[in-house]
Amino acid sequence: MSSTPVFTGVCTALVTPFTNDKVDLKALDALIDRQIDAGVPALLACGTTGEPSTLTDAEWTLVVRRVIERANGRACVIAGTGSNHLLHTLEKARIARDLGADAQLCVTPYYNKTTQPGLISFFSRIADSTDLPIILYNVPGRTGLNMQPDTIEALSHHPNIVGVKEAGGSLNAMADIMRACRLPLYCGNDECNVSALRLGASGLISVLSNLLPRETVQLFKEVSQGLIQTAEARQKSLQRLIQALFIEVSPVPVKQALACLSLMQPDVRLPLVRMQAEHLRILQAAMQEKGLLIN
Repeated sequence: MSSTPVFTGVCTALVTPFTNDKVDLKALDALIDRQIDAGVPALLACGTTGEPSTLTDAEWTLVVRRVIERANGRACVIAGTGSNHLLHTLEKARIARDLGADAQLCVTPYYNKTTQPGLISFFSRIADSTDLPIILYNVPGRTGLNMQPDTIEALSHHPNIVGVKEAGGSLNAMADIMRACRLPLYCGNDECNVSALRLGASGLISVLSNLLPRETVQLFKEVSQGLIQTAEARQKSLQRLIQALFIEVSPVPVKQALACLSLMQPDVRLPLVRMQAEHLRILQAAMQEKGLLIN
């Protein structure tokens, strides 16, 4: 089935800034404003990059509420509600809806995992139980579970399932999903941005845009306007930085990069730790190459 996209273009998978192990609301506000000022049309609160696994329920609610209130209609806000616990997901969906989120991102269940029929039952139950639109989220590198195109096609017939974020890093998988159904597809791998858009992706759910929101928006515009060579040249110029942003488990590098720009502290929560020194040097060199840091 076809579906009207929740957004087209760039959605930034926001980091959750911490200071002294507390959510840093002042830094979060500044990050939100920076994204919107750069023309980013959508923000993802408490997606993987926002470290939801280490947030208490109260902190999760605090972050989602703050992003919605600070955006104040200037950008679409998607809340990461998904987990491997059905009832917990449904409760977060209820809260996100009541807070005014535009949609929710639901990841495939991790650790306990399931079969493909189990995925259909799991997501159908969520979709039947909430009126907050759902973007499915496939990220097998994080969950150990790959949602197949036929499964996505089966789920695409539910009117409350309105998109899919594919973050397996395979262009073939993206093409297969787009052949199987007409759900809007969002690329979740920054190294594939231009290629995914050329295949027909509706947009990007990006880690890179935390650091370079304006340039990521421009990349999308160039592809949309048919300026393919320009977009490909831009993508190539970003590849070293993208690689550095994933040299350790995300969001460790992107938080460190934002800290290098004095936008927040580089703090993460265990089991994540700050970047190793040799990886930090690689990140800083990539940032210098892009003119983000001065030697």
